[in-house]
Amino acid sequence: MSPQSLTPVAPQEAALLNPADAAQSAAARNDAACCENNGQTACEATAALSSAAQSDEVALAGFNASEIPSDAAPSHLVTGQHLATAHVVEIAPTGPVPVVTQQKSAKSIADAVRASRSAAGSVVGENNPALATMYESYSPRQLRWDNVDWPVVGWLVLMHTGALIAPFFFTWTALGVFLVMHWLTGSIGICLAYHRCLSHRSLRLRQPFRFLCTLCGVLSGEGSPLFWTATHRLHHQRSDHEGDPHSPFDGRWWSHIAWLFVRRSPEAKAMVMRRYVPDLIKDPMLQFFERYYGLILIGSGAFFFGLGFLAGGFDWYTGLSVMLWALCLRMTLVYHGTWFVNSATHLWGYRNYDTRDASKNLWWVAIFAYGEGWHNNHHAHPNVAPAGHKWWEFDITWWSIKALRSIGMAYDIDDRIPQNRSAAEGC
Repeated sequence: MSPQSLTPVAPQEAALLNPADAAQSAAARNDAACCENNGQTACEATAALSSAAQSDEVALAGFNASEIPSDAAPSHLVTGQHLATAHVVEIAPTGPVPVVTQQKSAKSIADAVRASRSAAGSVVGENNPALATMYESYSPRQLRWDNVDWPVVGWLVLMHTGALIAPFFFTWTALGVFLVMHWLTGSIGICLAYHRCLSHRSLRLRQPFRFLCTLCGVLSGEGSPLFWTATHRLHHQRSDHEGDPHSPFDGRWWSHIAWLFVRRSPEAKAMVMRRYVPDLIKDPMLQFFERYYGLILIGSGAFFFGLGFLAGGFDWYTGLSVMLWALCLRMTLVYHGTWFVNSATHLWGYRNYDTRDASKNLWWVAIFAYGEGWHNNHHAHPNVAPAGHKWWEFDITWWSIKALRSIGMAYDIDDRIPQNRSAAEGC
């Protein structure tokens, strides 16, 4: 899972995306489900990406909405090629990325991935300036003093500072709001809405819950829904190989937090979104959140202060307490829960499935991140809604999905649990 830059896409960047025309349908969801556990053809990605990587049509300036048929599934990118977006299987010019089979130790699995990274060669798109810019924007090579995204760094420093101060301003009201908001933003917002609903289409939500759950994701402070989803789909496409935005094979601290410090150009951001979320960029609700993401985030701080101020009987201390706990401490802990999925679950744990990356299941991250710690399960079968595939692999977010289904607010849920060690094709 991939938290995004805290800087929303500017209106002029969003304008680059508005022309995209992609219909949402059941067929679209099936096309987006590149990895299925029924062994069917994944998404014909090899030929599509080979064409896309060499085509000038994918250049930023060459985007034309007319290239996307009005009745096309979301898997049609700007080139008109058939390509899944929920979990794209990208093939390097030198050959396919091999599956990393079950090994006796974590070290041997890591060695196998390193060998796979070496064998895969250069990232697809190295001969296309637009694609090369997009991939390079997620490279550790871009983390330089003259390329730091200072607004993001400043925000993270502010939230962590507030989190350290919060225990000195304790109130029971603040603790209660903190617990509720941690669950709403961490589980409902990130895990359910951003991750399983938007990124992988494991389920669909009816209004008003689609709006409310996505709003919870926005309030997490991990980025706008479009950019979060686009970067996460890129992560699945290149997991633990060159081009992965946050692989621990590029450095443990890089995968946990440092990848967020890189300033990415408007062109690179627009390219990522146009390429990986063509099914979502026309959605009015998501465009609203894209446009007002920063204001909503800042406004939430004022809201929490006002809530505490009123709850405490016009008490400034209670207002400050609720703001520090419900905003700073809550946001910091949700951040690290997500970041541990990016880092720790690719380093430690056990594997139920043989995948092409080093993803693992890690119980304590599953607790911290509301079920997302069963990461090998998810990377093997990304479109399956339950993250836990064994009876002991508890998944709090899945409980919420079942609750929403029981009242008719969640539907079209992929809840099939695989019965063997094989990952879905291309995973």
